[in-house]
Amino acid sequence: MASYYDVDAILTDSHKLPCKFMLTVPGLGYIDGNVGEDMKQGTQVELPLWLGEVMAVSAVGTQLIELDLPDALSTRIMNALQADAKTVDIRALAPHFYTLAARILELFDEKGMVEILDEVLKVPKRAAEIADQAHNPRGALGEGAEFLRGLDETERQLFRVAHDSAKAVRTWMTELKKA
Repeated sequence: MASYYDVDAILTDSHKLPCKFMLTVPGLGYIDGNVGEDMKQGTQVELPLWLGEVMAVSAVGTQLIELDLPDALSTRIMNALQADAKTVDIRALAPHFYTLAARILELFDEKGMVEILDEVLKVPKRAAEIADQAHNPRGALGEGAEFLRGLDETERQLFRVAHDSAKAVRTWMTELKKA
């Protein structure tokens, strides 16, 4: 569970989800840009994850809205990740891609998505490439900078830890040789 003040969690919860209103809601038209109007049944809008979740689970008896998967986790993207995970710029899809996926999986029963995302991070997919780039002494320079631009925040944290670890080992080895 993320801290209340976790910036990454806040940014993840602000990611927009496609939603469809299952009922007409009086006075809620401002969400769709129609101030003073009702939100009509069947209207499709994009709502922040936190709001969509609250509205989807808060209805008593009748479902107020129906949530759909965000584009970043669509079948098309899952297929692309399965085909060649290293070529997918997940940061462009969602800066907090894996955190978003974890939150979505709390709401949707998507066993196939779990398997795909689990495979994406395993060797020889993205994690191996992140480790290779992080162990390069030049790290985020040259080609590495381009590589870093495509990583989501979780992968960037993984890169930083691996890079700092490799740097510490090199420093230790240098000190050992001096002694």
